[in-house]
Amino acid sequence: MNSSEATRASSASLRRDGGVRAIMLRSLLEIVRRPLYWIGFFVLPLFCFLFLANEMENGLPMRTPAAIVDLDRTSLSRTVEQNLNGMQLVQLDMACESFTEARKAMQEGKVFGVFVIPRGFQADLLSGRGPVIQFYTNMTYFVPANLLYKTFKTTALYTKAGVALKVLETAGANPEEAVPMLNPVSVVDRSLGNPSLNYGVYLCNSFIPGVVQLMIFLVTVFSLGQELKYGTSRRLMQMAHGSIIRALFGKLLPQTLIWLVVVFFMESWLFGWNGYPMNGSWFWITLSEVLFVLAAQGMAVFIFGVLPNLRLSLSVCALIGVLTFSIAAFSFPIQSMYGPISIFSWIVPVRYNFMIYINEALNGLGFYWSRWWFAAYMVFILLPFTLLWRIKKAMLNPVYVP
Repeated sequence: MNSSEATRASSASLRRDGGVRAIMLRSLLEIVRRPLYWIGFFVLPLFCFLFLANEMENGLPMRTPAAIVDLDRTSLSRTVEQNLNGMQLVQLDMACESFTEARKAMQEGKVFGVFVIPRGFQADLLSGRGPVIQFYTNMTYFVPANLLYKTFKTTALYTKAGVALKVLETAGANPEEAVPMLNPVSVVDRSLGNPSLNYGVYLCNSFIPGVVQLMIFLVTVFSLGQELKYGTSRRLMQMAHGSIIRALFGKLLPQTLIWLVVVFFMESWLFGWNGYPMNGSWFWITLSEVLFVLAAQGMAVFIFGVLPNLRLSLSVCALIGVLTFSIAAFSFPIQSMYGPISIFSWIVPVRYNFMIYINEALNGLGFYWSRWWFAAYMVFILLPFTLLWRIKKAMLNPVYVP
């Protein structure tokens, strides 16, 4: 066989072995053969689903451990203790002899709050001298501490109101006249979107997509960086006939399909199994999940284009993914952030996923009110096209820097 025949045979073999279908099969076999992909695709997201489901089973933390220090030891102080322990959110695990003992227990993490009834409480209250009830909460643990603070404050106010009601009744006022005097303004609390005040409705629908986004970032960049690390990127470009678009499409499409299965499971688990509110359109929520996956992959490819290095791009993706839980305003409101910091909340796809979720699922507002968030998805999807030339250059000339 002469050189021209060998060249034609090589070209025919390349055409036969190449193409998007061959690249997809190659990518799928890579996923099947490497357990690391299975961990990223299924194990970690599923663990996150089950963990949050178990933690948020009751909607919010119940029976938070607390301590009480009763220095008065009267019938009224014992009534206050019984009322406090009967609250749904409090469990009085310790009855301490002194505040020092209770403070030590709180510092050791045995309790999250301390309720102190002072000496002379009953006598001062009945004589109108205004005793001071003190309560302390460990704000290191933000959620349980806030729940205890609310319960402690409610108990203190109700105790004062109950005694005042008895004094008025003793003076001759009937209950119909006394109650308006103690509570002249009635407040009706109507919680919109999440009337049951279920923490899972907020936390699961923000933190779980955040975890999925992090894993999409890492898996996408890892799969592309492996081509450079093992020097297989040239073979990938040959199979794509020199087209970087064809190479990326065939490489990432199997991953996209797997991620779509994951987010569809997430959607059915959140709104179906857990019964979280769905006041809007299933179509727009589902479309949001599809575009969310594509946007997260687009951002990951863009980061890889900026830093076509496995170690650096993985580090940047991990950093952005972890900081998402703060900069996307899940744990801290944008309005309270410093101006320059709040800008970063808009550079991650999961922010728009959460905004669409609020508009559609909680408020039922419809597509019109979420149109700009859907448009933002498209920006992330188109981002990689600005750096295709750089990714192609790195693929054709792979340089691995450990």
